[in-house]
Order: sequence, then structure tokens, then C-alpha cells
Amino acid sequence: MREEIIRIAHAHAAAEGAGDLDTTLATLEPDPVYELQPMGRKLRGIDAMRRYYEHFFASFQPLVDSYDMRSEWINDEGLGQEYVIHLRLPDGRTEDHAIIGILLFGTTRLKGERLWASERLLRLMMGPVYDCAS
Repeated sequence: MREEIIRIAHAHAAAEGAGDLDTTLATLEPDPVYELQPMGRKLRGIDAMRRYYEHFFASFQPLVDSYDMRSEWINDEGLGQEYVIHLRLPDGRTEDHAIIGILLFGTTRLKGERLWASERLLRLMMGPVYDCAS
């Protein structure tokens, strides 16, 4: 089972990168929780994830000029990935942001993510959904 959940975590990351909403959501358990750190906010439920990813794919991904994966690791809790994301904003300015995402293993799919990033990056990624996180 461990190898299968690792495969699902990699499929989730690949679907995010490809802008594939249906496959991304299909890798999640029915009631996922995304933790936004270090702010300590949480976004819960599949409907919230759908709203998040709709914004992410439509509004955030077009800003991504490129990204570099720094590292990846696996432990009993999940699969962690560390990136630097290079953004090109609509006004031509560029920004570089570090982020660590831990894809949390559930029973048969992912039970959520723990995202460590600046508030600026998380607000860009989540748009109006950020304010729904408690």
C-alpha cells in the first residue's frame, strides 16, 4: 500500500503541474485539509479544494515562469517537495518564492497538504480562497 500512496502523491504533483483539475481532485480523500504555514490557517473540504484549484490553474499558473525542485523526501506521514517558484507578474516584475509542500498520506489517497510559504505566495496561489481558510 505504501508504494501505491507514493504513486498517488506523485500523480497529484504531476496533475497540478499539468493543470489537470479532475486528476488533481481525484488524488484527494473526500474531506481533505490543507494547512497553510506558518500562518496556521486551514482550508477544509473537497468543495474548497475545487475552488482553490480552479483559481490556481486559471490565475496563478499563468504567472509561473519556471520552478526548480530543490529536494524531495518521503517518510511515514507523506511526500515532501521543496521548490523555488519564479513568477512573472502582469506588470513585468519578477518574484522568486520558496515553498515546501508535504503531501499527506491518507488511507487510500491524500488526506491533504501542509504548505510552508510566505503569505504573499499563498495569497497569490489561493486568491479569494485564502480568506476562507480559518
